[in-house]
Amino acid sequence: MSTTFQLDTATSRANPTPAPMKRLTVPAIRARKVEGHTARPIVMLTAYTARMAQLLDEHCDMLLVGDSLGQVIYGLPSSVPVTLDMMIAHGAAVVRGSYHAVVVVDLPFGTYEASPEQAFASAARVLKETGCAAIKLEGGAAMAETVAFLVARGIPVIGHVGLTPQAVNVLGGYNARGRSDAEADKILGDARALADAGAFAIVIEGVVEPIAVAITQAVPCPTIGIGASAQCDGQVLVTDDMLGMFDRVPRFVKRYEAIAETISGAAARYADEVRDRSFPGPDQTYQPK
Repeated sequence: MSTTFQLDTATSRANPTPAPMKRLTVPAIRARKVEGHTARPIVMLTAYTARMAQLLDEHCDMLLVGDSLGQVIYGLPSSVPVTLDMMIAHGAAVVRGSYHAVVVVDLPFGTYEASPEQAFASAARVLKETGCAAIKLEGGAAMAETVAFLVARGIPVIGHVGLTPQAVNVLGGYNARGRSDAEADKILGDARALADAGAFAIVIEGVVEPIAVAITQAVPCPTIGIGASAQCDGQVLVTDDMLGMFDRVPRFVKRYEAIAETISGAAARYADEVRDRSFPGPDQTYQPK
């Protein structure tokens, strides 16, 4: 037994509580793929808060603190404005709320592209200030040198190829990638370069399915699909999309719940009771003894 910070659900506060420290490790995730095959697919979801991490942790192998929090949490138009401070604050919360899953934090746009040294400074700060196990960065062959630099200095890295949201201004939108032979070859080459550089896993996002299958067969490390293929070694989704928190979701998302309707309905019932003065009632007020 060890001690980690978890939410006390009775008080909604984070307190040190005993928890069995059986957290998965980066080598354990990498070892899931043996001779090109992953018998037990890797489950990954995004988390941005301690409470959500606590709810997802037992079901996931990895929790991704994605820069998608820009849109999901802050209402930004893209992930480009997200800062390192934002990622660190949410990354630390997710680590506090979990004890089983490998926690991975995205490096946001502008914090790693300039040089391997810049990437190391950013990644080292993320690991030190959050307690996470790994970072994720976008880009293919152009980032291979940086990935190798980080891995050689003790920072585990997940790569990200295909549709890379931080490059939305270059790509011109969020359309599926790899429809031309030239682009398909580039994406496959990007994945191979990242694997050769030492990435322990690679996210494949928004590509036509044959590319995802080809990459999964070509690289020795696990692939994590999002809008890719069920034949990838694992899958990731933005949790808020999967739960139905937004009216519109990408084609590749399957809604497993309609949480937005539940929240709206609860708020409507609360508003009605406040307005007709039936809340708070005797059970929610303090009376003289």
